[in-house]
Amino acid sequence: MTPMLLIGIVLVSAFLLQGLLGFFQIRSFSQHFRQMRRQGKVLIGKNPRKIQSGSLMLMAIDTDGNIKAAQLLQGVTVFAHFKPVKQLVGQNIAVLGADYDQLRHFNRLTRQCILNAYQNFINYRTGHLSAEAFDTKVNVLALPLVDQIKHQSGRLLGTLKQHFARG
Repeated sequence: MTPMLLIGIVLVSAFLLQGLLGFFQIRSFSQHFRQMRRQGKVLIGKNPRKIQSGSLMLMAIDTDGNIKAAQLLQGVTVFAHFKPVKQLVGQNIAVLGADYDQLRHFNRLTRQCILNAYQNFINYRTGHLSAEAFDTKVNVLALPLVDQIKHQSGRLLGTLKQHFARG
């Protein structure tokens, strides 16, 4: 077995493993979302990043915007897990989103998630949500992980073609 073929097998295996772990992360998100949904409407605040640490927050709220539960997913890898954010429970999202003194107690990524959730709450209340906000379908092929796998596998195939073309 040539070294290039071995490297190719290792890379393909790593991408398949990453895809499998990504699937488990999506399944975890679905489970947490369903749990939060049992408590009321769920606000989602996001701060997606491609290379740096990104974050995603789920907040169960009542009809007045009071936060009943909050969970935060923050990290770079598929090994990131949702963690409860107990400091938000009992607060009102409208008051929290407008009060910098309260927001400054959170790190930048969490603050951006809270502000994104606040914007989603305002859009919901004013009827300015886009059609995409109501779309509950998940197109797995549109996820950044799949784009990355496509890109990396294309590069890998190109390298393998060059290797075998040289003989």
